[in-house]
Amino acid sequence: MAKGKQTPRQKMINLMYLVFIAMMALNIDVEIIRSYYDSTTALNETRFLTEQKNEDIFEKTLEAKAQQVPDTYAQPWEQYKVMRDKINVLVASAEQIKTTLKKQSEFKDIDPKTGKKAEVSENFAALNNNEATTAYFFNDGDETKVSKNADELKRKMDDVRAYIVNTFGANPQLLKLVERANKSLITGYANGKSPNGKTWFQNKFYNQPLIAAISNLGIIQNDARNIQSDALALMLQEKVDASIKFNQYEAIVSAPSDIQSGKQAEAVVMLGTYSNSNKIAISGVSRTENGKGYLPLNTGGLGERTISGNITLTDATGKAQQFPFTHTYNVIAGPQQVKLEKGLLLSADKMNVMYRGLENPVTGSILGADNAKLSLSAPGAVVKNTGKGKWNVIPTTGTTVKLTLSGTDPTGKTVSEVFEYRIKGIPKPQGQIRGKSVNFMPASSIGNQIVTAALPDFDFPVSFTVNSFILKLPGRAGTMIQGNSLSSAEGLIKNLRPGDVVQIYDIKVTATGLGNQMLKELSPVTINVQ
Repeated sequence: MAKGKQTPRQKMINLMYLVFIAMMALNIDVEIIRSYYDSTTALNETRFLTEQKNEDIFEKTLEAKAQQVPDTYAQPWEQYKVMRDKINVLVASAEQIKTTLKKQSEFKDIDPKTGKKAEVSENFAALNNNEATTAYFFNDGDETKVSKNADELKRKMDDVRAYIVNTFGANPQLLKLVERANKSLITGYANGKSPNGKTWFQNKFYNQPLIAAISNLGIIQNDARNIQSDALALMLQEKVDASIKFNQYEAIVSAPSDIQSGKQAEAVVMLGTYSNSNKIAISGVSRTENGKGYLPLNTGGLGERTISGNITLTDATGKAQQFPFTHTYNVIAGPQQVKLEKGLLLSADKMNVMYRGLENPVTGSILGADNAKLSLSAPGAVVKNTGKGKWNVIPTTGTTVKLTLSGTDPTGKTVSEVFEYRIKGIPKPQGQIRGKSVNFMPASSIGNQIVTAALPDFDFPVSFTVNSFILKLPGRAGTMIQGNSLSSAEGLIKNLRPGDVVQIYDIKVTATGLGNQMLKELSPVTINVQ
């Protein structure tokens, strides 16, 4: 200030300056602590949201899968539960440490005067206190001697990390989980190099104020919960991908077994599960369209005919696999030839095979005789007469059914003949949106779609009600959706971008018109985001 003897007024001014500067410094410290405290609060809220997501969505989905497909999901579910319990112990321990440090620092969550949450300014001294943290983690305040409390925290972090490494380290699908555990759940530095020559515990807790200790413990809790979330996502991702890829193949030929001479007919050849991938090639057909092969059938003369060929699939490794197919059909007499022939006739009204558990309509006749006097029997099946020469046959077990048609021919002679039919189960239903299993649409339209199911080219009247499905978005685990609408998933699909692929699989339906038939798993629906 001024040289020489100061007047009382000048001394007062100097004192006011000192007080003002001290008040500014104190205010700056409070604001820094407040900002730090707000960040810690946000960190806790993020952890709570992660815990809810893990418990309410991912855990329930993995547990349901373990019950539905135990061969695939039971072991991951059991491994996850062990890891979850260890993480729960670590998170609870860190929370207990925070509670202890707050109590020793005289931190008050609730203002006793107002009964409301205490302001940061009221806890400034507690949050700025470094004595409790140092005493808890170091013996006698010596930074070179970590306490049993520090060793216990380290042991619980090591326990989680060691379990993840030992259990999942050999699984290439879960390497990211192992890498994150090795990076986050450690009390040391990479290659043993500290940024300032101090240990991990010294940098995190020695002479650190309460607010810093709470924040560092919160980071440990968040890292543990995020690792738990990653484990769930990767376990579901791995199995979801496996469940929608081809793992069993069968060549499928759809064609009539009996064809009238001169009538046009063709066979449809495809590989099940059906795919329109350009990596599938079909030989022995005249043309291919959308993954299906078409072949005009020769009906120029009576008798048995056979077609054959190969379906070649090139997998992701570039290896070509071949699946041969054959199909035999009979060319039978048409109306003009029937007038000149004698004998018994039996034909399936809607199919060349009979479907197990359904009423398969058949018609029988004896040329020139009264069809009302015909009888039909089928051991191992239920036969219901529906009119003159007409029956419904309901096969139950086995792979073939033999129908015996009996009657009296125009000469009065009793005749009978056995006709053998193949028995097949209900074909695999197809999941659809807008009547297709593969769709192209903008992300904004996905929430308006309805998931349906159908049996394409199936001659029986069948309807389906979709009860639930799993929605798979890029980079996320599958999410189970109840009902048939995608509207409830708008919050999940809002971040989709053009080029993303959305999968809808594990579609659960209730069928009407199939009796008590057990349906095969529905084929998935693919949405390509434009």
